[in-house]
Amino acid sequence: MTQRPTIRVAINGYGVIGKRVADAVAMQDDMVLAGVADTVHDWRTRVAISKGFRLYGATNAHAVAMYQAGIAISGTLNDLLDEADIVVDCTPKHVASQNIEIYRQRGLKFIVHGGEKHETTGHSFVAETSYASAVGRDCTRVVSCNTTSIVRTLTALKHRGLLLRARGTLLRRATDPWESHLGGIMNTVVPERDIPSHQGADAQSVDPDLDIVTMAVKIPETLAHLHYWSVQLTRHASKDEILDAFRASSRIALIRTDDGLTAINAVKELMADLGRPHDSLYEVALWEDILKVQGDELFYTYMVDNQAIVIPETIDAIRALTGIEPDADLSIRKTNASLGIGSLSSVIYRP
Repeated sequence: MTQRPTIRVAINGYGVIGKRVADAVAMQDDMVLAGVADTVHDWRTRVAISKGFRLYGATNAHAVAMYQAGIAISGTLNDLLDEADIVVDCTPKHVASQNIEIYRQRGLKFIVHGGEKHETTGHSFVAETSYASAVGRDCTRVVSCNTTSIVRTLTALKHRGLLLRARGTLLRRATDPWESHLGGIMNTVVPERDIPSHQGADAQSVDPDLDIVTMAVKIPETLAHLHYWSVQLTRHASKDEILDAFRASSRIALIRTDDGLTAINAVKELMADLGRPHDSLYEVALWEDILKVQGDELFYTYMVDNQAIVIPETIDAIRALTGIEPDADLSIRKTNASLGIGSLSSVIYRP
């Protein structure tokens, strides 16, 4: 039996997304974490070392600072890229676009995230929608947390021939939880200045056929985003038919308020009880007992864990670009199994 190749993955940026991608890569049996590069030399990079990850300085200066801080490093980003087949750029917004030329000069495949524009790679990725068109490409952009949730839910309806147009309102968390001491908002809400907001147009970068408009407002909490959607269906449909459409996606979890999951904090606590790394909700958590259907109109709400939802998509994007698994369904099932996606549904299943 021929052994399948193992993909060597480099991660540039060990922040909110990077550290979660690193953990996920380490769980896969068809890829290996070559190492992580970063700019800081505090508790965050010390945790990476404690997990056995090889750490690299983003530049020579950063490597020197890490060494002087007593952190065991393996070199610089350039050294890390020598050991990799693909690099996942998890650096802050707009930084990744500055790194792309480095990756291209080395002939490395690369992945950026939703902080960059679609034009950066010419391809935007959500596994259930655009996996096939990513296979063998040099690069892709895993879209933002909100865009990922939008594409997942609307694709589920589209696959059943139910989607005509969609209009959504996003209640956005103010900042990442670990940075809430640095900024954010208190005792107010802040509307985004543009209607439509950018998330709908971003979803169209994955699927240009979507008829979608979004609006957004920033609210004073940091746990997760909350979405409300009004969808015009192609025909009259029953609630059971809609729920079946959503159940067909392994990355949408139907939850109920009468199970005590009445708010986003309760859902996050469930993730902790399930033993998810970083209390991660990889799925879209959609309230089935709030969902309403009136003739050909559908109304629903769901929760988006902004720090976790793109992690399985990134793992699938690695397989697609490298061609190690050309079949989207097989990759999705493999990623789901490794991350425990599906465990939420098993806990709250109702016969």
